Amino acid sequence: MNRRRRRDYKTFYGKLPVALALMGIIPCLLIVYLFMYEKIDLAQSLILFVPLVLFSMLTGFFLVRRSARQLYYLSRETARIQAGENGEPIRIQADRELNEIAEHFNSLYGKLAEMSRKNQEQASQLMVYARDLALSYQRSRQEQELRSRLSRYVGNNLVEKLINLKDGVFLETERRNVTVLFADIRSFTTIAERMAAEEVVEMLNEYFSVMVDIVFDNHGLLDKFVGDQLIAVFGLVDSDKNASENAVRAAIKMQAAVGELMNRRRKAGLEYFEIGIGINTGNAIIGNIGSSNRMDYTVIGDCVNVAARLEEMAGGGEIIIGEQTYLANTGDFAFECRGEVYVKNRLEPVVCYNVLSREV
Repeated sequence: MNRRRRRDYKTFYGKLPVALALMGIIPCLLIVYLFMYEKIDLAQSLILFVPLVLFSMLTGFFLVRRSARQLYYLSRETARIQAGENGEPIRIQADRELNEIAEHFNSLYGKLAEMSRKNQEQASQLMVYARDLALSYQRSRQEQELRSRLSRYVGNNLVEKLINLKDGVFLETERRNVTVLFADIRSFTTIAERMAAEEVVEMLNEYFSVMVDIVFDNHGLLDKFVGDQLIAVFGLVDSDKNASENAVRAAIKMQAAVGELMNRRRKAGLEYFEIGIGINTGNAIIGNIGSSNRMDYTVIGDCVNVAARLEEMAGGGEIIIGEQTYLANTGDFAFECRGEVYVKNRLEPVVCYNVLSREV
Protein backbone atom coordinates (compact mmCIF):
# COMPACT_ATOMS: atom_id res chain seq x y z
CA MET A 1 0.00 0.00 0.00
CA ASN A 2 2.88 2.40 0.83
CA ARG A 3 4.56 1.65 -2.53
CA ARG A 4 1.34 2.39 -4.41
CA ARG A 5 1.03 5.69 -2.60
CA ARG A 6 4.62 6.69 -3.48
CA ARG A 7 3.77 6.18 -7.14
CA ASP A 8 0.33 7.89 -6.88
CA TYR A 9 0.81 11.49 -8.02
CA LYS A 10 -2.77 12.37 -7.03
CA THR A 11 -1.59 12.54 -3.43
CA PHE A 12 0.25 15.41 -1.83
CA TYR A 13 2.96 12.96 -0.87
CA GLY A 14 3.38 12.05 -4.56
CA LYS A 15 3.17 15.62 -5.85
CA LEU A 16 5.79 17.04 -3.51
CA PRO A 17 8.86 15.29 -5.08
CA VAL A 18 7.62 16.27 -8.55
CA ALA A 19 7.20 19.88 -7.52
CA LEU A 20 10.67 20.00 -5.96
CA ALA A 21 12.15 18.41 -9.06
CA LEU A 22 10.44 20.90 -11.36
CA MET A 23 11.34 23.87 -9.17
CA GLY A 24 15.03 23.12 -8.65
CA ILE A 25 16.60 19.81 -9.46
CA ILE A 26 15.68 19.37 -13.16
CA PRO A 27 16.58 22.96 -14.23
CA CYS A 28 19.95 22.73 -12.50
CA LEU A 29 20.77 19.34 -14.01
CA LEU A 30 19.73 20.53 -17.43
CA ILE A 31 22.02 23.57 -17.30
CA VAL A 32 24.93 21.52 -16.02
CA TYR A 33 24.42 18.97 -18.76
CA LEU A 34 24.33 21.61 -21.50
CA PHE A 35 27.46 23.33 -20.26
CA MET A 36 29.40 20.11 -20.05
CA TYR A 37 28.32 18.26 -23.17
CA GLU A 38 26.73 20.67 -25.64
CA LYS A 39 29.59 23.21 -25.73
CA ILE A 40 27.36 26.27 -25.78
CA ASP A 41 28.18 29.60 -24.22
CA LEU A 42 26.45 31.41 -21.41
CA ALA A 43 24.48 33.79 -23.60
CA GLN A 44 22.97 30.95 -25.54
CA SER A 45 22.11 29.11 -22.30
CA LEU A 46 20.29 32.09 -20.92
CA ILE A 47 18.30 32.64 -24.08
CA LEU A 48 17.41 29.00 -24.60
CA PHE A 49 16.92 27.62 -21.15
CA VAL A 50 15.85 30.45 -18.82
CA PRO A 51 12.24 30.25 -20.09
CA LEU A 52 12.32 26.49 -19.64
CA VAL A 53 13.68 26.84 -16.11
CA LEU A 54 11.07 29.43 -15.24
CA PHE A 55 8.29 27.25 -16.65
CA SER A 56 9.54 24.27 -14.63
CA MET A 57 9.73 26.26 -11.41
CA LEU A 58 6.31 27.84 -11.90
CA THR A 59 4.80 24.44 -12.60
CA GLY A 60 6.29 23.04 -9.39
CA PHE A 61 5.14 26.10 -7.44
CA PHE A 62 1.62 25.71 -8.86
CA LEU A 63 1.47 22.10 -7.72
CA VAL A 64 2.55 23.04 -4.17
CA ARG A 65 0.24 26.08 -4.07
CA ARG A 66 -2.75 24.03 -5.24
CA SER A 67 -2.23 21.53 -2.41
CA ALA A 68 -1.74 24.41 0.02
CA ARG A 69 -5.04 25.99 -1.07
CA GLN A 70 -6.82 22.68 -0.56
CA LEU A 71 -5.31 22.41 2.91
CA TYR A 72 -6.42 25.98 3.68
CA TYR A 73 -9.97 25.20 2.52
CA LEU A 74 -10.09 22.10 4.74
CA SER A 75 -8.80 24.11 7.72
CA ARG A 76 -11.41 26.84 7.13
CA GLU A 77 -14.30 24.38 6.86
CA THR A 78 -13.33 22.55 10.06
CA ALA A 79 -13.04 25.93 11.82
CA ARG A 80 -16.56 26.87 10.67
CA ILE A 81 -17.96 23.61 12.00
CA GLN A 82 -16.10 24.10 15.28
CA ALA A 83 -17.60 27.63 15.58
CA GLY A 84 -21.09 26.31 14.86
CA GLU A 85 -21.45 28.23 11.59
CA ASN A 86 -21.90 25.07 9.53
CA GLY A 87 -23.42 21.76 10.47
CA GLU A 88 -23.07 20.02 7.14
CA PRO A 89 -20.34 17.45 6.31
CA ILE A 90 -17.22 18.76 4.56
CA ARG A 91 -17.26 18.20 0.80
CA ILE A 92 -13.89 18.62 -0.90
CA GLN A 93 -12.13 17.41 -4.07
CA ALA A 94 -8.45 17.48 -3.16
CA ASP A 95 -5.41 15.31 -2.71
CA ARG A 96 -6.13 11.86 -1.43
CA GLU A 97 -4.76 12.59 2.07
CA LEU A 98 -6.96 15.65 2.40
CA ASN A 99 -9.99 13.74 1.15
CA GLU A 100 -9.31 11.03 3.72
CA ILE A 101 -8.86 13.65 6.45
CA ALA A 102 -12.21 15.17 5.45
CA GLU A 103 -13.87 11.74 5.48
CA HIS A 104 -12.42 10.91 8.89
CA PHE A 105 -13.47 14.31 10.21
CA ASN A 106 -16.99 13.87 8.84
CA SER A 107 -17.22 10.42 10.42
CA LEU A 108 -15.99 11.72 13.75
CA TYR A 109 -18.29 14.73 13.53
CA GLY A 110 -21.23 12.45 12.78
CA LYS A 111 -20.45 10.27 15.77
CA LEU A 112 -20.14 13.34 17.99
CA ALA A 113 -23.46 14.67 16.66
CA GLU A 114 -25.09 11.32 17.40
CA MET A 115 -23.60 11.29 20.88
CA SER A 116 -24.82 14.85 21.40
CA ARG A 117 -28.31 13.86 20.28
CA LYS A 118 -28.32 10.89 22.65
CA ASN A 119 -27.01 13.08 25.46
CA GLN A 120 -29.83 15.56 24.84
CA GLU A 121 -32.36 12.73 24.89
CA GLN A 122 -30.87 11.41 28.12
CA ALA A 123 -30.87 14.93 29.57
CA SER A 124 -34.55 15.26 28.63
CA GLN A 125 -35.29 11.89 30.24
CA LEU A 126 -33.37 12.92 33.35
CA MET A 127 -35.42 16.10 33.52
CA VAL A 128 -38.60 14.04 33.25
CA TYR A 129 -37.31 11.64 35.91
CA ALA A 130 -36.35 14.58 38.13
CA ARG A 131 -39.80 16.11 37.69
CA ASP A 132 -41.51 12.79 38.43
CA LEU A 133 -39.26 12.29 41.44
CA ALA A 134 -40.09 15.78 42.72
CA LEU A 135 -43.81 15.14 42.23
CA SER A 136 -43.49 11.78 43.92
CA TYR A 137 -41.64 13.36 46.84
CA GLN A 138 -44.26 16.09 47.04
CA ARG A 139 -47.08 13.53 47.03
CA SER A 140 -45.26 11.45 49.62
CA ARG A 141 -44.78 14.51 51.80
CA GLN A 142 -48.42 15.53 51.40
CA GLU A 143 -49.52 11.99 52.20
CA GLN A 144 -47.32 11.95 55.30
CA GLU A 145 -48.76 15.29 56.41
CA LEU A 146 -52.25 13.94 55.77
CA ARG A 147 -51.46 10.82 57.78
CA SER A 148 -50.19 13.00 60.62
CA ARG A 149 -53.34 15.12 60.59
CA LEU A 150 -55.67 12.14 60.33
CA SER A 151 -53.93 10.35 63.19
CA ARG A 152 -55.19 13.10 65.47
CA TYR A 153 -58.77 12.17 64.67
CA VAL A 154 -58.76 8.49 63.83
CA GLY A 155 -56.76 5.44 64.85
CA ASN A 156 -53.79 4.26 62.85
CA ASN A 157 -55.80 1.23 61.73
CA LEU A 158 -58.19 3.57 59.89
CA VAL A 159 -55.70 6.01 58.41
CA GLU A 160 -54.90 3.69 55.49
CA LYS A 161 -58.60 3.36 54.65
CA LEU A 162 -58.99 7.13 54.66
CA ILE A 163 -55.90 7.57 52.46
CA ASN A 164 -57.21 5.01 49.96
CA LEU A 165 -60.63 6.59 49.63
CA LYS A 166 -61.35 8.25 46.29
CA ASP A 167 -60.14 11.82 46.06
CA GLY A 168 -62.48 14.19 47.82
CA VAL A 169 -65.08 11.56 48.81
CA PHE A 170 -64.36 11.68 52.52
CA LEU A 171 -64.29 15.47 52.68
CA GLU A 172 -67.43 16.09 50.62
CA THR A 173 -70.44 17.62 52.31
CA GLU A 174 -73.12 14.95 52.51
CA ARG A 175 -75.96 13.56 54.58
CA ARG A 176 -75.28 10.15 56.10
CA ASN A 177 -76.57 7.80 58.75
CA VAL A 178 -74.10 7.89 61.64
CA THR A 179 -73.92 7.20 65.35
CA VAL A 180 -72.75 10.08 67.56
CA LEU A 181 -71.27 9.67 71.05
CA PHE A 182 -70.99 12.41 73.66
CA ALA A 183 -68.98 11.86 76.85
CA ASP A 184 -68.73 14.45 79.60
CA ILE A 185 -67.20 14.66 83.09
CA ARG A 186 -69.77 15.04 85.83
CA SER A 187 -69.31 18.06 88.14
CA PHE A 188 -66.18 19.07 86.32
CA THR A 189 -66.43 22.75 87.24
CA THR A 190 -66.57 21.95 90.96
CA ILE A 191 -63.64 19.56 90.71
CA ALA A 192 -61.55 22.03 88.64
CA GLU A 193 -62.06 24.77 91.22
CA ARG A 194 -60.29 22.65 93.84
CA MET A 195 -57.28 22.00 91.61
CA ALA A 196 -54.40 24.04 90.24
CA ALA A 197 -54.60 24.86 86.55
CA GLU A 198 -51.64 22.64 85.75
CA GLU A 199 -53.24 19.72 87.57
CA VAL A 200 -56.50 20.19 85.63
CA VAL A 201 -54.68 20.14 82.29
CA GLU A 202 -52.67 17.09 83.30
CA MET A 203 -55.81 15.25 84.44
CA LEU A 204 -57.69 16.06 81.21
CA ASN A 205 -54.76 15.02 79.01
CA GLU A 206 -54.50 11.70 80.81
CA TYR A 207 -58.25 11.14 80.57
CA PHE A 208 -58.59 12.14 76.89
CA SER A 209 -55.60 10.02 75.86
CA VAL A 210 -57.31 6.90 77.20
CA MET A 211 -60.71 7.84 75.75
CA VAL A 212 -59.42 8.66 72.27
CA ASP A 213 -57.54 5.37 72.04
CA ILE A 214 -60.76 3.50 72.83
CA VAL A 215 -62.67 5.47 70.18
CA PHE A 216 -60.01 4.68 67.59
CA ASP A 217 -59.88 1.00 68.53
CA ASN A 218 -63.61 0.75 67.87
CA HIS A 219 -63.55 2.36 64.42
CA GLY A 220 -64.70 5.77 65.58
CA LEU A 221 -63.55 9.24 64.55
CA LEU A 222 -62.82 12.03 66.96
CA ASP A 223 -65.01 14.99 66.12
CA LYS A 224 -63.81 17.49 68.71
CA PHE A 225 -63.13 18.34 72.35
CA VAL A 226 -65.36 20.96 73.94
CA GLY A 227 -63.87 21.73 77.31
CA ASP A 228 -64.16 18.46 79.27
CA GLN A 229 -66.56 17.02 76.68
CA LEU A 230 -65.55 14.52 74.00
CA ILE A 231 -67.54 14.03 70.78
CA ALA A 232 -66.95 11.02 68.52
CA VAL A 233 -68.65 9.78 65.36
CA PHE A 234 -69.06 6.17 64.22
CA GLY A 235 -69.97 4.97 60.73
CA LEU A 236 -68.08 7.52 58.64
CA VAL A 237 -65.25 5.23 57.58
CA ASP A 238 -66.19 1.62 58.20
CA SER A 239 -69.63 1.78 56.58
CA ASP A 240 -69.73 -2.02 56.42
CA LYS A 241 -69.38 -2.22 60.22
CA ASN A 242 -72.21 -1.78 62.69
CA ALA A 243 -71.71 1.80 63.86
CA SER A 244 -74.22 1.46 66.71
CA GLU A 245 -72.52 -1.65 68.04
CA ASN A 246 -69.10 -0.02 67.82
CA ALA A 247 -70.33 3.07 69.65
CA VAL A 248 -71.94 1.09 72.50
CA ARG A 249 -68.89 -1.14 72.85
CA ALA A 250 -66.65 1.94 72.94
CA ALA A 251 -68.87 3.55 75.60
CA ILE A 252 -68.71 0.44 77.82
CA LYS A 253 -64.93 0.33 77.52
CA MET A 254 -64.71 4.05 78.24
CA GLN A 255 -66.68 3.66 81.48
CA ALA A 256 -64.50 0.71 82.50
CA ALA A 257 -61.31 2.63 81.69
CA VAL A 258 -62.47 5.66 83.66
CA GLY A 259 -63.22 3.39 86.64
CA GLU A 260 -59.67 2.01 86.57
CA LEU A 261 -58.16 5.45 86.08
CA MET A 262 -60.15 6.94 88.96
CA ASN A 263 -59.19 4.06 91.28
CA ARG A 264 -55.54 4.89 90.67
CA ARG A 265 -56.16 8.57 91.29
CA ARG A 266 -58.16 7.83 94.44
CA LYS A 267 -55.35 5.68 95.82
CA ALA A 268 -52.87 8.46 94.97
CA GLY A 269 -54.98 11.00 96.88
CA LEU A 270 -55.92 12.91 93.73
CA GLU A 271 -59.24 14.31 92.60
CA TYR A 272 -61.42 11.79 90.76
CA PHE A 273 -64.62 11.95 88.73
CA GLU A 274 -67.24 10.02 86.76
CA ILE A 275 -68.49 10.47 83.22
CA GLY A 276 -71.89 10.29 81.57
CA ILE A 277 -72.27 9.11 77.97
CA GLY A 278 -75.06 9.69 75.47
CA ILE A 279 -75.34 7.93 72.10
CA ASN A 280 -77.78 8.47 69.25
CA THR A 281 -78.10 7.21 65.66
CA GLY A 282 -79.67 8.98 62.69
CA ASN A 283 -79.10 11.14 59.64
CA ALA A 284 -76.63 13.97 60.01
CA ILE A 285 -74.95 16.48 57.73
CA ILE A 286 -71.21 15.89 57.47
CA GLY A 287 -68.91 18.49 55.96
CA ASN A 288 -66.49 21.36 56.42
CA ILE A 289 -68.28 23.94 58.51
CA GLY A 290 -66.88 27.28 59.65
CA SER A 291 -65.42 30.42 58.13
CA SER A 292 -62.83 31.07 55.44
CA ASN A 293 -60.19 31.36 58.18
CA ARG A 294 -61.13 28.34 60.26
CA MET A 295 -63.11 25.27 59.29
CA ASP A 296 -63.90 21.99 61.02
CA TYR A 297 -64.94 18.72 59.44
CA THR A 298 -67.87 17.91 61.73
CA VAL A 299 -71.43 16.61 61.96
CA ILE A 300 -74.59 18.62 62.62
CA GLY A 301 -78.29 17.85 62.80
CA ASP A 302 -81.08 16.62 65.06
CA CYS A 303 -79.29 13.31 65.58
CA VAL A 304 -76.33 15.16 67.11
CA ASN A 305 -78.52 17.37 69.29
CA VAL A 306 -80.39 14.37 70.70
CA ALA A 307 -77.08 12.62 71.53
CA ALA A 308 -75.98 15.73 73.42
CA ARG A 309 -79.27 15.82 75.38
CA LEU A 310 -79.00 12.11 76.26
CA GLU A 311 -75.50 12.73 77.56
CA GLU A 312 -76.84 15.55 79.77
CA MET A 313 -79.41 13.11 81.20
CA ALA A 314 -76.81 10.42 81.96
CA GLY A 315 -75.50 10.27 85.50
CA GLY A 316 -71.98 9.33 86.46
CA GLY A 317 -71.16 5.87 85.09
CA GLU A 318 -74.30 5.74 82.91
CA ILE A 319 -74.69 5.17 79.19
CA ILE A 320 -77.96 6.30 77.58
CA ILE A 321 -78.73 5.50 73.95
CA GLY A 322 -81.51 6.58 71.58
CA GLU A 323 -84.10 4.27 70.07
CA GLN A 324 -82.43 4.10 66.63
CA THR A 325 -79.16 3.06 68.25
CA TYR A 326 -81.00 0.34 70.15
CA LEU A 327 -82.84 -0.92 67.05
CA ALA A 328 -79.74 -0.94 64.84
CA ASN A 329 -77.52 -2.65 67.42
CA THR A 330 -76.45 -6.20 66.70
CA GLY A 331 -74.18 -6.63 69.72
CA ASP A 332 -74.99 -8.85 72.68
CA PHE A 333 -75.66 -6.09 75.23
CA ALA A 334 -78.15 -5.74 78.05
CA PHE A 335 -80.48 -2.73 77.83
CA GLU A 336 -83.16 -1.21 80.00
CA CYS A 337 -85.87 0.94 78.46
CA ARG A 338 -86.31 4.33 80.11
CA GLY A 339 -89.42 5.08 78.08
CA GLU A 340 -90.19 8.35 76.39
CA VAL A 341 -88.40 11.45 77.55
CA TYR A 342 -88.61 15.02 76.37
CA VAL A 343 -85.37 16.72 75.51
CA LYS A 344 -84.58 20.38 75.05
CA ASN A 345 -85.48 22.00 71.70
CA ARG A 346 -87.48 18.97 70.52
CA LEU A 347 -91.27 18.72 70.43
CA GLU A 348 -91.51 14.97 70.02
CA PRO A 349 -90.45 12.70 72.89
CA VAL A 350 -87.42 10.44 72.54
CA VAL A 351 -87.45 6.76 73.49
CA CYS A 352 -84.15 5.96 75.18
CA TYR A 353 -82.41 3.02 76.87
CA ASN A 354 -79.80 2.49 79.52
CA VAL A 355 -76.90 0.15 78.68
CA LEU A 356 -76.63 -2.24 81.64
CA SER A 357 -73.72 -4.48 80.82
CA ARG A 358 -70.91 -5.08 78.35
CA GLU A 359 -71.04 -7.44 75.42
CA VAL A 360 -70.56 -11.10 76.32
